[in-house]
Amino acid sequence: MPQKPWLIGVDIGGTFTDFVLLDTRDGRLLNGKVLTTPHAPEQAVLNGIAGLLAQHGVAPEQVRHVIHGTTLVANALIERRGVPTGFLTTEGFRDVPEIGTELRHDTYDLFMRRPDPLVPRRLRLGVPERLRADGAVLVPLDEDVAREKIRALRHGGAQALAICLLHAFLNPVHEQRLAEIARQEAPELTLCLSSDLVPEIGEYERGTTTICNAYVQPVFERYLARLGDGLRGAGLTGPLFLMLSDGGTVREDVAARNPIRLVQSGPAGGVQAARVIGESAGAADILCFDMGGTTAKAALIDDGEPQRSLDFEVSRVDRFRKGSGFPLKVPVIEMIEIGAGGGSIARVDRLGLIRVGPDSASSDPGPACYGLGGTLPTVTDADLLLGYLAPDSFLGGDMRLDVAAAERAIATHIGTPLGLSALEAAWAVHETVNQSMAQAAAVHALEKARRIEGYTMVPIGGAGPVHACAIAMKLGLPKLVSPPGAGVASAFGFLAAPISFAHLRAMVAPLATLDLDRLRAMLAEMEAEGRAMVAEAGVTDITIRRIAAMRYAGQGYQVEAEVASLDRDALRQAFEAEYRRLYGRTEPGLPVETVGWRVIVAGPTPKLELARPRDSAAPSLKGTRPAWFGTGFVQAAVHDRTALRPGDTLAGPALVEERESTLVLPPGSRATVDAALNLVVEFG
Repeated sequence: MPQKPWLIGVDIGGTFTDFVLLDTRDGRLLNGKVLTTPHAPEQAVLNGIAGLLAQHGVAPEQVRHVIHGTTLVANALIERRGVPTGFLTTEGFRDVPEIGTELRHDTYDLFMRRPDPLVPRRLRLGVPERLRADGAVLVPLDEDVAREKIRALRHGGAQALAICLLHAFLNPVHEQRLAEIARQEAPELTLCLSSDLVPEIGEYERGTTTICNAYVQPVFERYLARLGDGLRGAGLTGPLFLMLSDGGTVREDVAARNPIRLVQSGPAGGVQAARVIGESAGAADILCFDMGGTTAKAALIDDGEPQRSLDFEVSRVDRFRKGSGFPLKVPVIEMIEIGAGGGSIARVDRLGLIRVGPDSASSDPGPACYGLGGTLPTVTDADLLLGYLAPDSFLGGDMRLDVAAAERAIATHIGTPLGLSALEAAWAVHETVNQSMAQAAAVHALEKARRIEGYTMVPIGGAGPVHACAIAMKLGLPKLVSPPGAGVASAFGFLAAPISFAHLRAMVAPLATLDLDRLRAMLAEMEAEGRAMVAEAGVTDITIRRIAAMRYAGQGYQVEAEVASLDRDALRQAFEAEYRRLYGRTEPGLPVETVGWRVIVAGPTPKLELARPRDSAAPSLKGTRPAWFGTGFVQAAVHDRTALRPGDTLAGPALVEERESTLVLPPGSRATVDAALNLVVEFG
């Protein structure tokens, strides 16, 4: 029996901070949720953990470790709360971060906007040096000029320095020498080298990734220091792990060096949770629908494996338009933002149409119904008026919702401009959100060559179960699996994620002339680095995956394929199998070339026992409540989720309440409780 049986998962969202306390002896899960403290996120974490441990009589010394995911990195980039950052690059290339790829995300908009560079031009400087396309030195680094430029950046106010030289992904010698000079001339600067962080082809994407990492690293390091001190001060002496965007976890010291790898930290935990939940219900192909307080995201899980990517964008000017943000070359679980969250603000635009988001009331001042000073209508206000949420049992009764304030906000800003009653306006907001999210999820599946009808939805997030059935019906999905504790699923997903880290390296070479000995040596080095990093976290049972990025010669985009053998025929077969799956065809006569490699070193995936029924035999039915479905109110049965037992069946209309969320079952639907206490919903 472990001496420290308890694990804690913590997810900081835009509106709420979620907690899961797991007893590894019997699989018992205890949940918590508090309002996020945006100006000092660690305070919500520390207060929530202290409250959860006290509530259940768990001593801090009994906690083995804490696993944490956060939106802090993404928010720091979006809200421009990083530190003044300098950028050193090859002479003549200082404007690459502003020029980009010259692609337009909106061809016909003459006033198209792009995000302003994080580094102003005065802090972007070039140094004389040049490497050939094969990594050989063409022009040696001018160290005297380099010292002058570093001193100029320091005097210009830079607190962090991003170094990204042309072709440094093939040969880091000049970047490493610049780092040595910077430590001599300005030891107080935080340094980030592209050759360490993202040794991949593409100077623009490599540069923006390095800049973003340098920009947020001091902020993130200070946050981790405050959080670590607070945890230790509270008696939690076990290690702190953090969730990466690709679904793995690492120790806090690794995360501190690579904060950009946490840009999708929280949502990645949600996908990991959906994977485990789907597995418990016997579903392999899953549509993870994660709707929290600020955004709603969707991710596809095929045969139990989330789709992954090396491309991600942050700080978009146009929230839903690809190409309007900073491109990042980091491993991520692939997901798409498909809509608004519970706190997203609704309004009527100049055409008389209802728009929801992208701005959110967040936790301060929050939706109007929170009674914290918010006066603008949100999705949560609409859901409250429609009867889906109970004003006296929100967050288990810890927060009472103000129905009158919600009605006033909806009527003033939506109903009156459109000539609708407050209830009609609330339904219009609810339907607008559902329709837009259903459409975006269907388009995302089509872009991935998938038919959405073949997936089982797993809704998570505080607002996910409220909207899930309506969206699933619009998509024509056969069934939906709603787990217990959906409102804190991301925090649970952190506990279900393995210790893991992915190393990236470029190797651009025709497959026909690929130096296999050099490739094997490079992969062995990457594996050794990964083994050492994972071993530091106390993991000895390790698995290794090797993934090659390849393309047909002349193409601008590559396809990733996992490979088991390193001979040329096997590499081509793996590439063409994945290419055929994506595009339905191959080009047998065209030569293939490798572009880059990813080596994933991971420990075992934790085996978690999901929720168990309580011993109480109390009935689940608490009464009825009017809920609006389409044309008016109907009486919906209200059930206590914690009282449901395996085999119980419910018929819609019904509202299934738990502390963190409410599942809305529309008329004609039927739900059955399975062995893992999931509600498996089918639609008539």
